[in-house]
Amino acid sequence: MQDSLVLQAFEGQNKHVPVWFMRQAGRFLPEYRAIKKERTLEEMFREPEVASRITLLPVELLNVDAAILFADILTLPSAMGFDIKFVDGKGPVIANPIKSPQDIDNIHNFDELNYVSETIGLVNRALPKNVPLIGFAGSPLTVAQYLIGSTSSLGLPSVVRFMMEHPADFHRLMQKLTKNTIEYLVLQKKAGIRLFQLFDTWAGTLRASDYREFVLPYVKEIFSSVDLPSIYYLKNCAHLLREMVQTNSDFLSVCDSVEIGHNEILNSCDQGIQGNLYNGLLYVQADLLLKEVRQILQSAQKYHKKYIFNLSHGVFPDTSVDRVKDVIAEVKRFKWNG
Repeated sequence: MQDSLVLQAFEGQNKHVPVWFMRQAGRFLPEYRAIKKERTLEEMFREPEVASRITLLPVELLNVDAAILFADILTLPSAMGFDIKFVDGKGPVIANPIKSPQDIDNIHNFDELNYVSETIGLVNRALPKNVPLIGFAGSPLTVAQYLIGSTSSLGLPSVVRFMMEHPADFHRLMQKLTKNTIEYLVLQKKAGIRLFQLFDTWAGTLRASDYREFVLPYVKEIFSSVDLPSIYYLKNCAHLLREMVQTNSDFLSVCDSVEIGHNEILNSCDQGIQGNLYNGLLYVQADLLLKEVRQILQSAQKYHKKYIFNLSHGVFPDTSVDRVKDVIAEVKRFKWNG
């Protein structure tokens, strides 16, 4: 049996429910904010000693069952020819976004990501043996949303227009991003991650037919090509569950648009399920919050043999650390198998 509760869940052998949170190493932690005062985000991502320290914070402070690499979904394209800056209060800004099909020709295969491998090595040397490191990447569609739009607020309409006006070129972009995403995840695997999550924050805004044409083939290729336990997170996923099941991922991470235990597609699928406490509930009183946690756990236990507890999306920056700890403690009290 695996020594990690998270990896046991992939085999359906866990006695308790593993728990980790998206954005668990983020601004809600005072220790993170103290580091952030001294450095830019680019420096935090690119300095292995700093990035590894941030990756380890939730394991040390919150008692989560997995660490997730501290990086960004735009780490990969930043090594593919895009000039990306992270501006406080504005998010990522790309100086040379894709504006025409010809710009796709300027994208090269990634290089100079040794600092990611170094970070993974440092994290693994410090992690307890029963706590795995999760690697990750952004899905090709979600990464393209930033590359075409240049900022998160303007990206989606730009992506849809490019997709509709230049479908063949959009596929060409997806192919380039998919190839590099696979190689990036293989780099992380060689460095020591034990599983990975593919983040698809924006694909849920598409119609199912457009998702099947422009997203699903590339996501399937990624999961089929990287030989590690895998999780697929898709935000706004309720209308795309049939497609999610086809992605070849081991686990499906669902947002709060789906109610665990009350969806026939999820209840009948073979994949494990991850999720899906609405992150806004971390603001409510503790008794109401823990009631919601127990309801999710009970529903998951009834319908899913394989399950990992997580949020519907990332932890909000002004979330109380004590509320997060309350949730983790409640999950760990819950008996799963045996």
